[in-house]
Amino acid sequence: MKIGYTLMTEQSGPTDLVRYAVAAEQAGFAFEACSDHYFPWLDAQGHSPYAWSVLGAVAHATERVELMTYVTCPTFRYHPAIVAQQAATLGLLSGDRFTLGLGSGEHLNEHVVGLGWPSVQVRHEMLVEALGIINALFDGGGVTMRGQHYRVESAKLWDLPAQRVPMAVAVSGPRSCELFAPLADHMIAVEPNPELGRMWGAARPANRSSRRIGQLPICFDADRDAAVARAHEQFRWFAGGWEVNAELPSPAGFAAASQFVRGADIAERISCGPDTAAHVTAARPFAEAGFTDLALVQIGGAPQHQEPFLNYARDELLPALRAEFGVG
Repeated sequence: MKIGYTLMTEQSGPTDLVRYAVAAEQAGFAFEACSDHYFPWLDAQGHSPYAWSVLGAVAHATERVELMTYVTCPTFRYHPAIVAQQAATLGLLSGDRFTLGLGSGEHLNEHVVGLGWPSVQVRHEMLVEALGIINALFDGGGVTMRGQHYRVESAKLWDLPAQRVPMAVAVSGPRSCELFAPLADHMIAVEPNPELGRMWGAARPANRSSRRIGQLPICFDADRDAAVARAHEQFRWFAGGWEVNAELPSPAGFAAASQFVRGADIAERISCGPDTAAHVTAARPFAEAGFTDLALVQIGGAPQHQEPFLNYARDELLPALRAEFGVG
């Protein structure tokens, strides 16, 4: 299991994110996953820069660390032909260090272009069609397609990396595994459910291996009470679960939906404080579920929260995770 660092655009500005990316590479993280939002979940988080500009700067500022989106929705804010161009360009800028992480999106971010918010079944149909377009453009040559949801007229990617950009897709159940596993290279999931990996594997050609990439929020602080308070202030939306979170339209909606979530509730779901053993324990379900990669989220985007965490990760947390899980 490789351990990654999350460039959380909802809680930090672009300049800080690039600095954190460099420090995370130096600390020994194996990959960096960048969220791609138009809004933060809560006003308290306070940021949401354009992920692709951030990743371009990060690709230039780092040397070895793998990069990925976690995740981009290629069906509303972005046309899939544009996502293919973005990903190919970043593959070149990063020297083949980029993986395109994709998902069916959240109402919070996608409503801004005024296309409405259809049912999850329709969103899955759109993502299947988008994956077909992106794959066709990655193949090279001209692409003209007329589908149920998208049209592509004589498109072509003029700058393709020598190594095809891998695609990873977020899944949450049997239907999404069945639809997306044949069309993508790797699996993304936010819950350590071993059944997802089994279903994903069953839907793929037998000779194609696949990474399983998860994400885990923690809140490191020397003062556990301060960590719990910060996690409650900025991450109480996390208690809603993704089926609910995908439908809420605004930070105000997330604030209303999470108004009765207590600090104690968050402390039960998110590992908070300075206890390395507790953070390792929080990561264990992903290892036991067969995940190959786990991106950590340090809650709190200010330098006084990220810089101590990155030092702590270098000196204590990453060595402990390597010792426990044989982390690469």
